[in-house]
Amino acid sequence: MTQGAKRWKVPKGHVYVLDDICKGCGFCIEYCPRKVLAQSEHFNAKGYHPPEVVDPDACVMCGFCELVCPDFAIWTEKETAEVKDAA
Repeated sequence: MTQGAKRWKVPKGHVYVLDDICKGCGFCIEYCPRKVLAQSEHFNAKGYHPPEVVDPDACVMCGFCELVCPDFAIWTEKETAEVKDAA
């Protein structure tokens, strides 16, 4: 790394999908810049294939999946760092 270059800390967290609400439109899969999601093989209660998280470590918590979901069936949650008591 060159001197003076900044290192960026990439946020980590979890992606959650509400399978029974999802209608399988695939917008979240299409717009994920890191290809974290893929269409699952199983059917939900509506008969659609909801997305599944296939590469959770690649997720950068950009939130595109949340923004494009017309059914609000997907959301991300950033990991919180544990604060240890100094006592």
